[in-house]
Amino acid sequence: MSPADVQIKRLQSGDSANAKRWDAFVFASPQATFFHRAGWLRMVEDVFRHQGFFLYAERAGEIAGVLPLGQVKSRLFGHSLVALPFTVYGGVVADDPQVALSLEQEAHRIALSLGVDHLEYRNTSPQHPDWPKQDLYVTFRKEIFAEEEANMLAIPRKQRAMVRKGLKNGLQSHIDADASRFFALYADNVHRHGTPAMPKRYFQALLDEFGPDAEVLTVTDDKGRALSSVLSFYFRDEVLPYYAGDDESARDLAANDFKYWELMRRACAKGFKVFDYGRSKQGTGSYAFKKNWGFEPTPLHYEYQLFKRDSVPQNNPSNAKYQLLIKAWRKLPLGVANWLGPFIVRNLA
Repeated sequence: MSPADVQIKRLQSGDSANAKRWDAFVFASPQATFFHRAGWLRMVEDVFRHQGFFLYAERAGEIAGVLPLGQVKSRLFGHSLVALPFTVYGGVVADDPQVALSLEQEAHRIALSLGVDHLEYRNTSPQHPDWPKQDLYVTFRKEIFAEEEANMLAIPRKQRAMVRKGLKNGLQSHIDADASRFFALYADNVHRHGTPAMPKRYFQALLDEFGPDAEVLTVTDDKGRALSSVLSFYFRDEVLPYYAGDDESARDLAANDFKYWELMRRACAKGFKVFDYGRSKQGTGSYAFKKNWGFEPTPLHYEYQLFKRDSVPQNNPSNAKYQLLIKAWRKLPLGVANWLGPFIVRNLA
């Protein structure tokens, strides 16, 4: 078919009929990820108050491709159009190259009309090798075996000993009905690391929007005290631990190790096949932690079209210019940091 046979349309908030069609396409496409789901439009627009451009291509009345985009405009961190803000995977999902090209051409047109500094695609595989790219991030994915003991034995010996330590300490895991315990641990954790926290309502919105496909698992000690928590997503046959937090005592009790084992064990019992440990920056503690679990890194391909910039943006804690801000943030009272954080983090897409 010719380009004229492809129509590019935009999904609007509240359009439940086309959102269902969108998600049906996403679930059926091998290229798609959890972050291509239509529910992210609510997060971009209702929670973070940015403008979403969720584009879909129709051919012969059927959806043949999607491209979720969000505009982020900040005096501090610049003006961008991203596929997709607040997620680690994104970019075009299409049935064929012609559909993909049509979606990208519309994204380019929107980017120019908005006057953004750059357009960013967070691809899991390279799409435009000649474009400027961000090579800081990797992802970690590994098969979940059908038998629980096989998954335990697949963990390298030293890391397996930490999991067994958590078991010996009498730790327990629970599926929470809301984000309250998770947020308390998460907010304290990111504050210790000197970074602002997402708003609590964002995490509750994730649970509300995605239902059984978003879940909070919290680890407690034998007295019921919450030690560590993770908010995970489920997509097809994959589980993705995405946001996490812990108490300062969690490390000594091996609560974090136990937490991820419990998530893997529960996913195994439900028949899930892939454990996606998520994105990490190379050379960080989380990168080393995931390697210690026996996961191997796979590069992510964040590709850019630069309009008003000379180089790829570096809005992340590894950037040396943010070190003083990180140190200052750690000194803020937690209550003040939790109040102020959402105003900052909404621009750190």
